[in-house]
Amino acid sequence: MTTNQHKSAPSSPLQPLRRLAGSIKAQGSFGVAIAVALLIVGGFVIYPTIRIIARSLGVKGLEQWTELLSSGTTLSVLRNTVVLGVLSGLLGTFAGLVMALVQVRTKFRFKRTLHIISLLPVISPPFAVSMSILSLFGRSGLISKDLFGVRYDISGLDGLLLALSISFMPVAYLNFVGMLQSFDGALEEAANDLGGSLVHRFRTIVIPLLAPGIANSFLLIFVSAIADLGNPIVLGGSNFEVLSTGIYLAIVGEFNQPKAAVFSVMLLLPSLLIFAAQYFWLNKKQYVTITGKPVGTPKPVEQRNVLIPLYTIALVITAAIVMIYGYIVVGAFTQVWNIDFTPTLENFIGAMNGASREAMLDTLKLAAISTPLAAFSGLVIAFVITQREFKGRGLLDFASVLGVAVPGIIIGVGLLLAYNAPLFGGLIPKLQGTATILVLAFTVRALPGVVRVAVGALNQLSKNLEEASISLGATPAQTFRKIILPLIRPALFSSLIWSFARSMTSLSPIILLVTPEWRIFTERILNDAQQGRYGDAAAKSMVLVTVILIAIGFLSLVTGFKVSNDDSSFAK
Repeated sequence: MTTNQHKSAPSSPLQPLRRLAGSIKAQGSFGVAIAVALLIVGGFVIYPTIRIIARSLGVKGLEQWTELLSSGTTLSVLRNTVVLGVLSGLLGTFAGLVMALVQVRTKFRFKRTLHIISLLPVISPPFAVSMSILSLFGRSGLISKDLFGVRYDISGLDGLLLALSISFMPVAYLNFVGMLQSFDGALEEAANDLGGSLVHRFRTIVIPLLAPGIANSFLLIFVSAIADLGNPIVLGGSNFEVLSTGIYLAIVGEFNQPKAAVFSVMLLLPSLLIFAAQYFWLNKKQYVTITGKPVGTPKPVEQRNVLIPLYTIALVITAAIVMIYGYIVVGAFTQVWNIDFTPTLENFIGAMNGASREAMLDTLKLAAISTPLAAFSGLVIAFVITQREFKGRGLLDFASVLGVAVPGIIIGVGLLLAYNAPLFGGLIPKLQGTATILVLAFTVRALPGVVRVAVGALNQLSKNLEEASISLGATPAQTFRKIILPLIRPALFSSLIWSFARSMTSLSPIILLVTPEWRIFTERILNDAQQGRYGDAAAKSMVLVTVILIAIGFLSLVTGFKVSNDDSSFAK
């Protein structure tokens, strides 16, 4: 007697890709958007990161792992990095929430001014804040020594916390403003009618609904803080080294790329753990507040016992920002930084000369390309992450934050390793030394911020909106353009600001990517600072900030997104 034995066909190595392609195809018109999103994060985030990891696991990389992990210094550096990231994330998120509450939920009289001041840190050129903090609060600082007679050493954790919390606070601020604008006031009105106090309503309604924004803001500030390079170089001091400076020194000082790759992998681990924790926590909950039904407008806070501490904290933050940036302005007009305060315009003459002017024009061209690319890509990724179910969604969400989790200089290394030769038989040309690779670096650096801000806004949208629109005959593309985009316009505006500012102020990714054909303005600021020409660096910083503010005003006109003088609402 014989039996028929059915043997399953061997699985093809392309089978996972075929399943993914089938899942994308099932999404209809949004399949193209999903494919583009996967191409961006796969080609310019995952692939370069894999090249870095592979370099760290090579023969020389494994030798570096053994040497570094056996060193107590390395463990101290890793601990410093994590502590700095956690504290910066907590302080930056808290500061952004306070500033957003004052902007949206109070009758503060100078909201436009407060809004502009709140945005100053995100458009700051690298390490300008640290230069100012060191001059004001360092051993020979104008405030610490000359005013109070204290020779306080602010280098290390204290100075870095101040610099990084202020530098990345706008990430949380823009996120929370967009979310608070979208709240359904009827929820709080109902709680008020039931006798709930303001504090009780805030704790049980506002904070839970802000949970996606809180988690996303903390994540973004955390990974931005531990990956920052400019501030630790200026303020880290000899007793507080972090992984980003170790990576920089390994590449620039030791020419040891395997060591830099190992440090990069170490830097990725805490970022990925934080991301995984917030990703799985948020996915277990729902935070929908925009359902397409009539909503109420939340009433402004009027209780003095709440307004006084809220205003006090906001004014302290505002004063710190004004003081730090005010000194940059003063330093730009003085003869010798922190020594001779004789007024002069010589610093600005150097900032506007031929070479600097050409560097600014080159930077503007690259930013003009990368800004819409990052904003569009980030919104598409955020939409398919929050509003679509398909195989690979978790991987797409996970990969979208890798760009900020990897230090900027290592993004440059990864792009160089990935695209230093033609790929796929010349289908993808060699990108090293071209403007394309600079645009890609700028886009990858801005992309995570765009995605997290957009995810926070889209998490509040009910999927019933799209279902109702489609049932009335609209296509998915029309629904996205006519319903989804108008509802997330604050997030769109925030994305454009973030993308442009990150591109204009980006430093570390381009150190290894810049070529003589394409000069970058921040590189010239870095050269001035390294040579001790702080007045020239301050003048160029002011020029850069002015250009970015003009661009933000232009974006505000184009998108119709602005802050009113009386109610803080962004006009819709």
